[in-house]
Amino acid sequence: MRHINYADQWGKMLTPEIVGMLTKIHEFKGEQNLFIEAHADELTELMEIAKIQSTEASNRIEGIFTSDERLKKLVMDKTTPKSRAEQEIAGYRDVLNTIHENYDYVQVKSGIILQLHRDLYRFMGSEAGGYFKTADNVIAEIDGNKKVRFNPVPAWETPDAIEKICEAFDEASKDENIDPLIVIPMFVLDFLCIHPFNDGNGRMSRLLTLLLLYRSGYIVGKYISIEKMIESSKETYYEALQASSTGWHEEDNDYIPFIVYMLGIVLASYREFSSRVRLLTTAGFTKGERIGEIIKQTVGTITKTEIMKKCPDISQITIQRALIDLQEQGKISKVGGGRYTKYIWNWDKEK
Repeated sequence: MRHINYADQWGKMLTPEIVGMLTKIHEFKGEQNLFIEAHADELTELMEIAKIQSTEASNRIEGIFTSDERLKKLVMDKTTPKSRAEQEIAGYRDVLNTIHENYDYVQVKSGIILQLHRDLYRFMGSEAGGYFKTADNVIAEIDGNKKVRFNPVPAWETPDAIEKICEAFDEASKDENIDPLIVIPMFVLDFLCIHPFNDGNGRMSRLLTLLLLYRSGYIVGKYISIEKMIESSKETYYEALQASSTGWHEEDNDYIPFIVYMLGIVLASYREFSSRVRLLTTAGFTKGERIGEIIKQTVGTITKTEIMKKCPDISQITIQRALIDLQEQGKISKVGGGRYTKYIWNWDKEK
């Protein structure tokens, strides 16, 4: 098993690109705290939407699906799972809620990780979760033929390997000079390279990412789905993971590609949070006016689907009605037609 020491390694990751990203995220974090203190009530709806999106996206990455209607009912705990997929979705919901509500009290320890994995599979019987892998596994790429992309740590070494990364993270966390935004991706990368479970490694890695971010004060994932951000850039995620895992067993891997990717996800989440909060908390804005403001702030054209993604709390019917009203008022123009319809703000008619 390789030597793990984040406290010694983290300083080597401070490239100019990473330092620039860290600076921007730190600025957003300060802004985040002010928003949350001043607008807690307005953010409740944003948080509920993020839970639905996070549960859907993280499971969908692993090919686990259900209908939109069933998903919302499951996340809101208004129904019971009816299939294996829904059992896995309900388990993710429960662990996500645990992290959202109790992150200050959930420590990064091997036993806690096992408990979270147990709860991920709580609807599938006592033997499904809560245990490290019992046989060696591989990370494979299936594209017509199965191609082994990475050989994780053997099953017999797994408990000790998880203990080591938890201890290394705990040691680094005690040093106030070490930026947790560097160490968190390093920990997650090592967790994925160990691949400690027979199943659920990807989902656990995303849940642990949220937990570690929250414990470090970066709680943007409560309001903007980080899992959805990862899903929307899935190919880049796998490329970064591949780049950073090469040479891992020989202690010759480069953490930087994965760190850059994850910092990019956090930064994009903060930018989205800032944008949505400003629209939510602007005095006197109706839903229709929010839609108009989104179009106005967009450089070039925007589709109805893109508007819906930015306003998940507004129904499709309301968005359609607002688009018609804005066209009748001459504030926006429709470009194209059918499935290719886009909208643009009429700047030339601004007074």
